[in-house]
Amino acid sequence: MPRYKVTVEYDGRHLVGWQRQANGPSVQQHIEEAIQKFCGEDIRIQGAGRTDAGVHALGQVATFDLQKEHSPFTVMNAINQHIKPAPVAILDCENVDDEFNARFSATARHYLYRIINRRAPLTVDEGLAWHVKKELDSNAMAEAAEVFVGQHDFTSFRAAACQANSPVKTLSKMEISRFEDEIQVRLSARSFLHNQVRAMVGTLSLVGHGQWTKADVQAALDAKDRQKAGPNAPPHGLYLTDVDY
Repeated sequence: MPRYKVTVEYDGRHLVGWQRQANGPSVQQHIEEAIQKFCGEDIRIQGAGRTDAGVHALGQVATFDLQKEHSPFTVMNAINQHIKPAPVAILDCENVDDEFNARFSATARHYLYRIINRRAPLTVDEGLAWHVKKELDSNAMAEAAEVFVGQHDFTSFRAAACQANSPVKTLSKMEISRFEDEIQVRLSARSFLHNQVRAMVGTLSLVGHGQWTKADVQAALDAKDRQKAGPNAPPHGLYLTDVDY
């Protein structure tokens, strides 16, 4: 039975997230329905990360098995044809062996969080970035972000519904850069807790506004209590950019 690995891009603004849900269309549902239309097979695909409603992806990865062999080029083109007009696209498709799994074979996941920091309302970036009107000190945010790098118990930055077995994660990178009105937060880890990135970015926004210091961020991390950290940043600024294997 051939197994395929696909790289997926999507605009999450009008989707309920990666995973199938009863309350609206998901990325998984769109791809599975496109495959069914293409070859008549009713399958379930495995994604590298279960992004939430409103979250985008530039390089999500998924795997699935088909009964019949098709060339990867044919599979990619067929899915892209049948998935229209959903805001989902297959960027690449390749054959992989039976041991490969999009979720469990991943060695690192990379995310980008975009903040547009200006008074004027958003136009082209509406729904694609977090709009923050009040001036943010991105240098202070970058310094405070150092607190998160390394292995820590991230209970303070974990959703109540998180299903991870342990709150301990190792963040290998959290870098913050400013390009005129845009602040970009880039993060890397083998895996993340549910809402971890959004909780960390929301907490750092308090530093950017001058309400918190780096020491406050450290205290929130040490507290191991979600109530001691800052709010979640909105989902529409978040992108899953790449997955390593």
